[in-house]
Amino acid sequence: MAQLFQLHPTNPQPRLIRQAAAILRGGGVIAYPTDSGYALGCRLGDAEAARRIRRIRGIGDAHHLTLVLRDLHDIGHFARLDNWQFRLVRQGTPGRYTFVLPATREVPRRLQHPKRSTVGVRVPDHPVVAALLAELGEPILSATLILPGHEEPLADADTIRRELERELDLVLDAGACPAAPTTVIDMAIEPPVVVRYGAGDPVRLGLPPAPPE
Repeated sequence: MAQLFQLHPTNPQPRLIRQAAAILRGGGVIAYPTDSGYALGCRLGDAEAARRIRRIRGIGDAHHLTLVLRDLHDIGHFARLDNWQFRLVRQGTPGRYTFVLPATREVPRRLQHPKRSTVGVRVPDHPVVAALLAELGEPILSATLILPGHEEPLADADTIRRELERELDLVLDAGACPAAPTTVIDMAIEPPVVVRYGAGDPVRLGLPPAPPE
């Protein structure tokens, strides 16, 4: 059954952050808040935990899992950026964007797109994520917590624990999140293409706005 840690949304308790990092290091799968809905997360190198995330989400190997990173420097460690890509990513970091970019050799092959050798990266603007990444000292391999058959991510910890208490090791509760996924931008091609419109405004990056509904 999943543990539940209640965290202060802007000053998360260091003791609980240390325990959360230890659960990740021990092979755990967690649900944690971001600036655009809750996400599922595990350690970058944990293949079994990554499979658990895919089972929860109902997605296959061709679906990108995202590397959640601390800052722009970390993005450059795991993804290759030309000057034009760097300028766009810098404008959206931190923020509610996921960038699909060519992967470096630091990304395991099993986490790259099987045909394109790309990886999704993102730097959320959320104090809990920043504290957890600083304590863990490595990326969190993540997927937006959208359950099969749903269109929006789960946004509060009580619902997540009720729905997934037997499939998760930990839920971090820092209050409700926006119920909107990130905006996903494919930057492995030029010009870049918005693959999914979400919480991040593409106009901020000089890209076309979402089409009218």
